[in-house]
Amino acid sequence: MRDILEAVASGELSPAAAEARLAGYASTDAGRFDAAREHRRGVPEAILADGKIPEETASLALTALETTGRALVTRTDEATVAAVSERVGEARPGATVDVDERARTVVAHAPGFERPSLEATVAVVTAGTSDAAAAGEAATVLREMGATVDRIDDVGVANIDRALDQREALRAADALVVAAGREGALPTVVAGMVDAPVVALPVSVGYGFGGEGEAALAGMLQSCSVLSVVNVDAGFVAGAQTGLIARAVSAARDG
Repeated sequence: MRDILEAVASGELSPAAAEARLAGYASTDAGRFDAAREHRRGVPEAILADGKIPEETASLALTALETTGRALVTRTDEATVAAVSERVGEARPGATVDVDERARTVVAHAPGFERPSLEATVAVVTAGTSDAAAAGEAATVLREMGATVDRIDDVGVANIDRALDQREALRAADALVVAAGREGALPTVVAGMVDAPVVALPVSVGYGFGGEGEAALAGMLQSCSVLSVVNVDAGFVAGAQTGLIARAVSAARDG
C-alpha cells in the first residue's frame, strides 16, 4: 500500500488507478468502474452508453483507460462516439480509438496496451445483414478477450444451401455465436451440424406476431439441437460466454 501511496504522491499513478488497485474499482461522478472484472471474471468490463449522457460515458471511458489500459463502450450513438473520441484524444495522446458504427461499439487502447491472445477460434454467424449489429457487438467482445473471430454472414435458413456451403468453416470453430431474428431457426440448424458449443443470439428483427425477437427467443429455447441461449440482442453476453469457452480451449491446448 505504501508503494501505491508514494506513486500517487510522485505523480506516477493517478488517484483513480490507485483506488482501482486497492479496491478493485475506481469512483467517478458518472459511477464506479469495475477495474478488476477481467482479472476476477475473465471478461473485460464494458461501459454501457444507453441511459448515460455522452459526457458521463466519456468520463468512464477515460477512467477505464487509466486503470486497465482499455475502454470498451457498447450501445453508443453519434454524440457518445464524438465525446469519447474527444476526451481520449485530449487526455491520452497516442491512444487508439476504434469505432464500429453498425455494432455501436467503441474500443480505446492506451499506448502499449496488448490484448490477450488465445489459441481458439470463435465463429460469429448471422442469418442476414439485419442481425449484424448484435453479432458485431459479440465479435468486439471476443476480440478484446483474445479470441480469433471468424465471421460467417448471411447464411439464413430461407436458403439452407447458404449454411450448407459453410459446413467446413462452421465445423472448424471451437465455439460459435449464431445470431438470427424472425423465427430464429438458424442456431438450431447450426447446432445440429457441429460438435462445438453454440450460443444462440436472438435478434429483434421481425414484425407481427412474435416480432421484436420474441419468436426467435422462444424458438431457440425450444431447440431440439443442444445449444445455449442469451437474451434478445444480448451481443455482449453472447461474446463474453463464448470468450470464456475460448479461454478454456486455449488453456487446454497450452497445457
